[in-house]
Order: sequence, then structure tokens, then C-alpha cells
Amino acid sequence: MHDLIRKAINDPDAAWELSKIEKGPRDVIDAVTSLNREEAIKLGNTFKRFPLGCDLTEILVGTCASDLEKTDILGNCMLADSIGASIHVCAYAFADIAEAHGMKGIDLLKEVREITEVPLDLDHFGRYGPMRLPPQIIGCNGQCYNEGPPFSGCPRDRIHSRLLDVEQDALSDRDEWVKISSSVAVNLTCVQGADGHAAPLDEAQEVADLARKYGKGIEAIMFVGDGYDDLIKGFTAALDMGVDVFVLEGGPFNCSTDRLTAFARAVAIARILVPGKIVATNGAYEDECRIGLRAGLNAIITGFPKNHHGYMCGYSPGKIKRGYFGLPRILQIIKEEVRDRWTHTPIQKGELEALARAVKVVGIDTVYPQKIRYTYVGDAHWACLPHTPVFSRTHVLKTVQDIVSMALDGQIGDTVALLGGRFVSWAIAKKLDGVVDSIIISDVDPWIEHVTIDNLRSELHTEISPAKSSDTYAHEHADTSIICSTMPELVRKMSWKCGDAITLI
Repeated sequence: MHDLIRKAINDPDAAWELSKIEKGPRDVIDAVTSLNREEAIKLGNTFKRFPLGCDLTEILVGTCASDLEKTDILGNCMLADSIGASIHVCAYAFADIAEAHGMKGIDLLKEVREITEVPLDLDHFGRYGPMRLPPQIIGCNGQCYNEGPPFSGCPRDRIHSRLLDVEQDALSDRDEWVKISSSVAVNLTCVQGADGHAAPLDEAQEVADLARKYGKGIEAIMFVGDGYDDLIKGFTAALDMGVDVFVLEGGPFNCSTDRLTAFARAVAIARILVPGKIVATNGAYEDECRIGLRAGLNAIITGFPKNHHGYMCGYSPGKIKRGYFGLPRILQIIKEEVRDRWTHTPIQKGELEALARAVKVVGIDTVYPQKIRYTYVGDAHWACLPHTPVFSRTHVLKTVQDIVSMALDGQIGDTVALLGGRFVSWAIAKKLDGVVDSIIISDVDPWIEHVTIDNLRSELHTEISPAKSSDTYAHEHADTSIICSTMPELVRKMSWKCGDAITLI
């Protein structure tokens, strides 16, 4: 394991081989903690590459706080929606705001759902529904973040202050919160010694089971902690629970003697182990955010003024207080640390629409957590997006099943070129297996083309061949060409070169 991980730092083929094998948290953590900071950063970046991991960078934004007016939370949600940022739903605050306006918490969530279409990410949710907390907790000024490490949990012992009788009164609405949401977070820091910070493990398991019942994505929050034993405990609990996304919390809960190296290593370890290929942070000082992004972090959770995530990411000890508007700060940090490639950084509404179209083309029952040979078809986004209005709104011209029907009707030739080597082409190739004689794969990235062919050849019987990253070559040597992108600007560009190619959108 040590040798393969060290080789994977600079060799994506070694990383691809590593992704194929079974591996436990301890083995990966032992190997990665032997790397220096720059090696960990390079390793993490290698695994933030298709198909090893999700290669997008995004923002989730907390729009709520218990002392906000209803009009403010609705406006915050509309602004987040307009820039394509997923809404991080702090359930206790939604419930507090709703009750202050004579409503039930679930009715405010429904109202937010009606005026937005981005994913809703549910947090601070327990076995009875939204966790409820007293004023000294919901009004906390961020003492732990401002003072800095070391902390092992909430200095106010927040979990033991829960208003359980109030939570139980709303039990009848519990399932509805999950049904409306796209993903649900569970906090596993209890296994890392933070009993006053997070609900017990059995309660987290109940919430995860409820999310799974309704097909929602599951996120696990864990501390960086000491950078070794705490990570073993956190990652092991998360994998045992079957979560999809890892959320790493640094800040005062990164107690390593070398904080930035520990954070970079934690991101790299998470990138290798995470099932749903997405790694986020819900709390990280500015230097941790920057190092984390360099090491392959996908997402940062930030917040509007008064939301606690507004100060938990992007600032430094001694300069933190409740009320910060963290969203602009995180936008700036991401822009400075991550360069645009195939998508905007951070992603916007257009990227969400393209992902939604891809899921519609492939089919909900075919994507993550379903696999083609060595890896999942898509990532956790592909499981969450079907639970959003943006998915309902998008339209496609043809699905994978339509392509198969065309082939069976003789409308598609014996040799098919799939232009674009990502997950849509994988799904089409699998469905055309045994229906056509040969498939040519073309992708502008030679390594993506290479690994796509390797994965498909290991699963399919139909001949699979490369086009050396030339759409023109693939088109000229095929009876039928299919443009597999679901991004309109790319489809238009590819259509100019291959005018008679079939398009999916």
C-alpha cells in the first residue's frame, strides 16, 4: 500500500490501480501520514480527477439563523439559488424562524423549496427531526473558532443542552424533512471523543438509515483531530455507516502539531476512501481552506450573516465573530486557489443543469451507487440531483434507452463513436454491449480516454478502441457518432466538427 500510494503521487495510472483494490482506513492513513505536505497535496489532486474523484469545486451556503426574519431567510435562499450554490439547511434555525412567525418548521422548508431549485443539504437533524437548542447555544458567537485549537468538542456542551421535549413534539414531520431534502448530514465526531459536540452514534445511524430509506445522499462530518488516530476512528465509522460524502472539520478541531500538513493529508486520505467521490469542509481557517483546495477539496460550506458557517470557514483565530458574511470571502479564496478548467469555479447553475441532464440521459437506476466494473457511474451529485426541481425542469432529446432502441431498429450502424469519454459514454457503451460490433471512444483528455477504455474493456464484450483524443478520427471511422456531453456549449462546438452526430440534448 505504501509503495502504491507513493507512486500515485505523480502517476495517475498507479492511482487508477489503487482505486480498483479494497483498502481499509488504517492502511491508507498509515501510508499518507508518511508523506510530506507537498506530496499529500499532489496525491489529493491526483484523486480529484475523473474518474478517480469528482473534479468540481463548489460552495454550499447556510442561509439561516435562529434570529433572522422570515423575509431574510427567503431572500438569502433565492440569492444562493441564483448563483447555483446548494443550500445548507441548519434544521434548528429553520424551526426557530418558523415558530417565531407562527409556522411549523416543515412549512418554512416547503416554502424555501417552492422558490428554489438547487439541492437542499439537511444538517443538525436528529432522531426526532430538527435538533432544538436553547438561546445560549443558537446565539453562540463562535468562541471555539475565535480562540483556536485545541478543542475536543463544543465548550458549551451543546448536544447535552438539546431541548428533547420540543424535538419530540415535531416527530410527525420528521420524515417529510428528509423527503424534501437532497442530502442529509450526520456528525460522527462522537467517535472521536466529542460527546458534547455531536449526537450519539446510534442516533446518527438512525438518521443515516432514514436518509437511505428515501434515497438521499449521506454526508459524514468528522474532525481532523490529531491527524491520525482520530482520522482512523472517523473514517472507519463513516465507511461502516455507508455514507457517500466526507466532510472534514478543521479550525479548532485540528489539533495536530503541524495543522496544515495534517489538513492536506486528511483531504488526500478522504479523496482515496470516499465512496461518493466528494470531499467537503464545514469548518476551516483561511490557511486550511487554501491548503485543502490545493489538495483536492471539492466543497466549502459557508454562510450568510448570523449563520455559523459564515465564520467557520475562511477566517483566522482572533478575528472571528458571529455575523460575518462568509460567502464572498470563500468565493474569493476559491478563485485564488482553483483555476477554471471545463467548468466554472465554483460551479454555477449551468453545471447543475448539465449534471441533471446527464442523470436523465443515463437513468436514475443506473447511476451512483451503481457501478460499471471498477467504479461508480457518477458520484454523490448524481444521487442527490434527482431530488431537486432543477432535475425536474431539465429536458433531454434522447436517453440511453432511446439509443438502444435506435440500434435495435437499425438506425445506428455496427461501429459507433462515442465522443466524450465520461460517465454518459460509459452508460451508453454498456447498453450497446452485444448490440453493436465495435465502439470507438474519443476524449480530449488522453488519460480519460485511456482509463475509460481500460474500464469498459474489463466489463464489456463488444470491441472497444481509442481515437487518440480525436473526435474527427472517431467520427470518420464510425457508422454512427454520438456526442455524449450534456453541456450545451460543448455540444454545439462538437456538432460543428461532426455535423451528422446524434446529440442527447
